[in-house]
Amino acid sequence: MTYNDMLENAKKNIGPYCKACIVCNGLACRNQIPGPGAKGNGDNAINNYKAWQNYRILTDPINDVKEADTTFNFFGTKLNAPIFIGPVGSVKSHYGDLYDDLEYNQMLLKGAKEANILACLGDGKNPSVMESAAKTLSELDGFGIPTIKPWDMDTVYSKLDLVKKANPKAIAMDIDACGLPFLKNQNPPAGTKTVAELKNIIKRAEVPFIVKGVLSLATARKAYEAGASAIVISNHGGRILESTISTLEALKDIAKEFKGKMTLIVDGGIRSGSDIFKALALGADAVLIARPYVVSIYGAQSEGIKLYTDKLIGELKDTMLLCGCHKLSDINENFIKYEKL
Repeated sequence: MTYNDMLENAKKNIGPYCKACIVCNGLACRNQIPGPGAKGNGDNAINNYKAWQNYRILTDPINDVKEADTTFNFFGTKLNAPIFIGPVGSVKSHYGDLYDDLEYNQMLLKGAKEANILACLGDGKNPSVMESAAKTLSELDGFGIPTIKPWDMDTVYSKLDLVKKANPKAIAMDIDACGLPFLKNQNPPAGTKTVAELKNIIKRAEVPFIVKGVLSLATARKAYEAGASAIVISNHGGRILESTISTLEALKDIAKEFKGKMTLIVDGGIRSGSDIFKALALGADAVLIARPYVVSIYGAQSEGIKLYTDKLIGELKDTMLLCGCHKLSDINENFIKYEKL
């Protein structure tokens, strides 16, 4: 199956909200929740995508690069590329009835291992979602990142103890999920966390801990103080609050202070290998992509993960080659230029 075949197949399986667009830019699904759209007027997901397009690449084809190396070391695990797959929950509500969360997470983990990148597992109100994910994770030698919602502390500790048994490469918390409309007034309850609470969670995790949902220097500083090994600079695809800044703008500020202190991962509207190049040039260590990988699974199950990943890696290698970058650490801000379109 080709990448285009996968997209066409996804159109038959996904919906009604997601349209499996050729370019996942937030336009066709804006303001559709449940669904993949952004909250309120829906412009956050659109602006995330647009922000990357306003940076253009300066090529330098007179160089000695014959083969670009995209491999990325994540706390001792060598990955094929600096790409992580974002966590997605409640897939039946948001993407259609074909799969439930348990089936989705299983295909996600297996496809990610085949592509040799790490997938973040979605969490849910149903305890069986994380229980099943932990079982599959254990079968795959911990090759994945369980992502726990900011539930009450007892629930968080219970889920931490469950997933730790699978020896995951890392554990994450999408801290901003406390603002998701479908988690409000639910049982177990979800809510904000103090630095002290987060510090206790990270200590209990005993593996590298990722705080997802960082959008300001203030939050980055608190995550660092709490002991986070990595952060995901994210506005949750625009799904928690309208009128937030784009993740690209947040990345620029945060990278100035925390590059080299924590692993910096950025998400939001990153759709191509050239977008990944731009993110690394602006100070990110890696990127996280969610919605297009959902489409990939609905189009070709686990195989779809590798199809899309291979496409991204091929585009990233082409960009590195044309800019004279042998390895990821060669990429810097000198290769990009702001040009508002």
